[in-house]
Amino acid sequence: MSHTIKHKSKLIGRVRRIKGQIEAVERALESEIGCADVLMLVASVKGAISGLTTELLEDHIRHHVVDPAHEKDPEKAKGAADLIDVVRTYLK
Repeated sequence: MSHTIKHKSKLIGRVRRIKGQIEAVERALESEIGCADVLMLVASVKGAISGLTTELLEDHIRHHVVDPAHEKDPEKAKGAADLIDVVRTYLK
């Protein structure tokens, strides 16, 4: 079973929240609210998409590359854990 299918409801929930945030940006633009407020809304969308991307990448690494928690080779386990940390940091 694919990890995206295993966590389907959680991922769909994230996507629906992002969709709601995008709709809020659209409503803000239609209402001609201030640019600072629109920028704040866009920043929240960017953060939500980065969070979704991070979750998908981390799950991909754990399921298709190396799961540090189950890897017997300590160097591979550390390398995978380091990669996951870099992904989390980079996409903040």
